[in-house]
Amino acid sequence: MRINSFGRNAVCALLTLVSSSLFVQTTSAQTININPVSITGSTNLQPANLAIDNNGSTRWESNHGVSPSSLTLDLGQAYALNQVVILWEAANAANYEILGSNNNSTWTQLSSRTGGTFGNRTDTVPLAGTYRYVRVNALTRSSGNTWGYSIFEVDVFGALPAASSSSVAAGNCNQGCVTTLNSTTLRATVTQADIVDIHYRINNGAQQNVRMNVSGNNWTYDIPNLAAGNVVSINFTIIRNGAGQDTAWQNYTVGTPASSVAPSSTPRSSVAPSSTPRSSVAPSSSSRSSTAASVAPASSSAASLGNIVPLYNSSTVLEGAIQFDRGDALVTRIADRGRDRHAKEDQFQAYDHFLSFYWEHRTATIEIVDYVAKGGSTVRMNVVTQFRLSDTEAENRWFYRGVGTVAEYHDNGTMNVINDFNYYKERSYNAREGRNIQIGDKLEFELSQFLDHSVPHGRSAYYGTTYLYIVGKGLVPWDITGNFGTQGGRKDSVEIPEKAWLGGKTTLPYMHSNEPDNHFIQMATNLASQNGQPFVLGRRVHHASFIDGSHDEHVVDNGIFPDTVGKAGPHYVHDRCAGCHVRNGRAAPAPVGQPLDKWVFKVADINSNPHPNLGRSLQPKSSGGVASEGQVSIAFWSESNGLRKPNYQFSGVTPARFSARVAPQLVGMGLLEAIPESAILAKEDINDANGDGISGRANRIADPATGQTRLGRFGYKAGTTSVKHQIAAAFNADMGVMTSLLPTPDCGSAQTDCGPSGSEISDTHVNNLVKYISTLGVRPQRNINDAAVQRGETQFATIGCVGCHTPSYVTSQYHPLGELRSQTIKPYTDMLLHDMGPDMADNLGEGLASGAEWRTAPLWGLGLSACVTGGVTNAGQGAQVCTPVHSYLHDGRARTIEEAILWHGGEGQASKNAYQALSASQKQDVLRFLESL
Repeated sequence: MRINSFGRNAVCALLTLVSSSLFVQTTSAQTININPVSITGSTNLQPANLAIDNNGSTRWESNHGVSPSSLTLDLGQAYALNQVVILWEAANAANYEILGSNNNSTWTQLSSRTGGTFGNRTDTVPLAGTYRYVRVNALTRSSGNTWGYSIFEVDVFGALPAASSSSVAAGNCNQGCVTTLNSTTLRATVTQADIVDIHYRINNGAQQNVRMNVSGNNWTYDIPNLAAGNVVSINFTIIRNGAGQDTAWQNYTVGTPASSVAPSSTPRSSVAPSSTPRSSVAPSSSSRSSTAASVAPASSSAASLGNIVPLYNSSTVLEGAIQFDRGDALVTRIADRGRDRHAKEDQFQAYDHFLSFYWEHRTATIEIVDYVAKGGSTVRMNVVTQFRLSDTEAENRWFYRGVGTVAEYHDNGTMNVINDFNYYKERSYNAREGRNIQIGDKLEFELSQFLDHSVPHGRSAYYGTTYLYIVGKGLVPWDITGNFGTQGGRKDSVEIPEKAWLGGKTTLPYMHSNEPDNHFIQMATNLASQNGQPFVLGRRVHHASFIDGSHDEHVVDNGIFPDTVGKAGPHYVHDRCAGCHVRNGRAAPAPVGQPLDKWVFKVADINSNPHPNLGRSLQPKSSGGVASEGQVSIAFWSESNGLRKPNYQFSGVTPARFSARVAPQLVGMGLLEAIPESAILAKEDINDANGDGISGRANRIADPATGQTRLGRFGYKAGTTSVKHQIAAAFNADMGVMTSLLPTPDCGSAQTDCGPSGSEISDTHVNNLVKYISTLGVRPQRNINDAAVQRGETQFATIGCVGCHTPSYVTSQYHPLGELRSQTIKPYTDMLLHDMGPDMADNLGEGLASGAEWRTAPLWGLGLSACVTGGVTNAGQGAQVCTPVHSYLHDGRARTIEEAILWHGGEGQASKNAYQALSASQKQDVLRFLESL
């Protein structure tokens, strides 16, 4: 089932319960100075957020010579607009228009202004209409303005539109109502629905997810034991006629009259604007709250974050929880995909790969309704498919047997059919144990997606993922145990201890299908039901050529993806994402003299500005008859004391400054994005106040969507702020594909053949790719009971490695993806920049990072990466063997994990020295530990 989000512009009716009837309590609308939730510029020489920062000495500035240029403000919800006040800098517009929209796509002209003259001025423009988005669209520059457009501040005034009371007065709460039952209890009501779950948080605490109580088609739920002043955040998942929707989050303050509950966008001022034009300098006493303060989560103080604005906070719209207690059952909702063979069949090597047309008709959603967990007697699985299953083969196999084969279950048979896409299975009996199902029982299951033979593309026979569900607990990653022929059989599943779950509940089982090259391409174990299709659709984008549209797997069967044809270039590094990130793993150095076609070279002139002939990245390939910017290869390796270092040669222009970087592995990126900013910044010690020789600092990067300062997270120097920013940057610089986030090509000042600006790929494709990358599963730590691994973990801490390679975090409760929220993860990184000494340095910085500073690399997947990078021998199924290629550090110079350690200098020097002082056996223990990750 696809869950769709409501638009944020729906204004929730505020209700009070009197004499057992519902009514709206209203007051006259008050004009306020609206605090936008975001602002974006069509071009940004200086960030857009400087136009709403309450600082009259800072300003947004467009790119020079570009008309039209615009600022777009998102007010968070629709307001009845009154006027806009614009404080122009001298470089202003002669002619401009004010536009309004409720979808950020279709625009209505609200006002047009002409005849503006050069010089600082304040324009007060009356407006009318109810809109969420407001755009200041500058059309032509004033006479004497030879630059662009520049605005100190822009203020939008308006009032919340009056809510309609007719449906509520009649008792109709189709989209959800919240009323005060008594001084300590709120009552939530939804009418005329088939199924309703309420999701709520009290004072930004843990999210509760509960199935509401039903009478007829009306659903209610009481939230008790509240105190005056408590803020309760609520949204609903409402299912009607098989279709589901998530309502927008709304906040309710206990003890506050309904008419005065604050809207989600905090007003800048409660006073209506004066008709007197403001001065060109904003007063220091301005009542508008700063952008950072308006979005910072309650758990992070402004002092701890400084000028960094969190990606997510208590107002972030959340996707549904993967697992929740609905009162009568523990409910788990996940996605599955078609498989070739079974998980424990190592002789076929055909489980973890993806088949042809994997994005079409071949995912399913599974809802596990565990009544036993709440005192009931049954476990039920509801299955929704993308295509009709075979009438005789729609099996859902439960309770592993494994006596004859490793694909043998005690409870087989086809599921009950509701219709062509909906199936279920429900049991009270544990066929393996010969008794009723109990809490703690192992329920290994495998859904067989044998499609009806009318499926239009690809074959119809597929198996599914092998899952282990612990009754009363939930899904867990699994290992195998047991001998052939015994009860439970050969390769019986057993839960992996939680200390090995490197990726929290995204953690995958151990690999038992003998496919060592496929570790990094798997769905997270807890992939949400609504994200199965986005995952595979995003994967298709990842593997598609943006030159000819071909897929790099099953090339003939998978055909051409029309949406990506002819989009790469005219300058680019590679035509597909998977061309550099092969199997989502790390790239490696090419042989001496061969093009480094899986690398990125950041480039600049001697002053660290974009190179006039190359831009910010060297793009060796070209399309459309455009000349190449030149190839880069390794001319030779310098070697000293067993350590090698690459020396490069450029076939074209040799930039004065450059930074060489191999393509990194991709697993775990969504979890790294979900680490709270406050947890990372708590590790900052810029001046080494504790004297440990480590002075990590965060990179601070402007968000390309809002202009706000964000924590740098991704890239070798933490130069991008989010998974989406990283993907858009790779599209832009690595593939020459423009997106709505980064619509301007990388182009040097002397280049004239960079191609036009403007998005070339839909936001839907970009967002699907973001979900694919964000929800890749992480393999668990291996050999956790090996004494050498355990000793190595202790030594790793003792010699100071954890000073930078922070073992664990708990991810934010506010991340929008349920798979990533509130997970205990073990990435072994502090996400900070560290000076690694002159031997590791290049001569080009990024953001605040110097040439010598690098972000601490996460270590999960370290012991698996060589087989992923190198792949397997070109042999038939069952005969493929790993051909490892070891490539570590930012330029692949390290051929072993130990070499990577020995390259540590600067802030890592003390730990390297401590490692070198260990005995030979102690060093081997450290390496065995690192290889286990």
